[in-house]
Amino acid sequence: MGSAWYAYSRLFLCVLCVAVVAACAPPRSPAPAVTSASPEVASPQRAGDVSQPRELRGWERPYEVFGERYHPLLSHEGFVEEGFASWYGQDFHGKKTSNGEIYDMYAMTAAHKTLPLGIHVKVTNLDNGSETILRLNDRGPFVKGRIIDLSYTAAKKLDVVRPGTAPVRVEALGYRQVDSSGQVSYAQPQNWEVGSYSVQLGAFTIRENAQRLADQMQRQEGHSSIHQGYVGGQLFYRVRAGKYPTLASADAAKLRFESQGYSGSFVIAAE
Repeated sequence: MGSAWYAYSRLFLCVLCVAVVAACAPPRSPAPAVTSASPEVASPQRAGDVSQPRELRGWERPYEVFGERYHPLLSHEGFVEEGFASWYGQDFHGKKTSNGEIYDMYAMTAAHKTLPLGIHVKVTNLDNGSETILRLNDRGPFVKGRIIDLSYTAAKKLDVVRPGTAPVRVEALGYRQVDSSGQVSYAQPQNWEVGSYSVQLGAFTIRENAQRLADQMQRQEGHSSIHQGYVGGQLFYRVRAGKYPTLASADAAKLRFESQGYSGSFVIAAE
């Protein structure tokens, strides 16, 4: 009798342990859909595809500061602006700029609210005629009437340190290039034509689901497309909507799509 009770006790403990382990185990992932009619979550994917569009980089996207919305330019061609320059120094030295660089107050750099970061600009002090060439690597200044924020060294060269501000002219030059002979030139901007922008709404593993959304967007926006791409060996069908002439109009469409439930949508610029 004692042996039987001992055996039953061990069996009960084994069953109890298995039950506890099963209860603590994470839930199994659902099996993949086997029918084209199965619903899917349309979460945007950012892997490359045959058409090689690119998602806008962080500093190219519209942004908001103090309730004011800014739309960065993707082309600097012909850009000339006059207004007041200011400068920033020690308080920001060693901190990250908008394009991810570390701010160096002794470098020849500047901040602008909308021009493409990485390009060079010529800045002329309209009070004394002094001028210099600077590389843009930050956003700002966000003070009414000011159009460019200079590094300490740039401000010193333009005689802006003591007064704090000065009237200037800003002329966009482009991306600096140096050929084998040491000759410096500035690259022309890419031509961002009408219809360069669309909004990616989601990515599907089932073509029919992507096609349904594309058909809906074709009726709603007048244009849609499906692009194939692989993520981790899985084929996805990406749905993009619209054909927008400006970054501002594409961004407005993106916000509208998000209000309709397409969270995670993002603007795509064609190369």
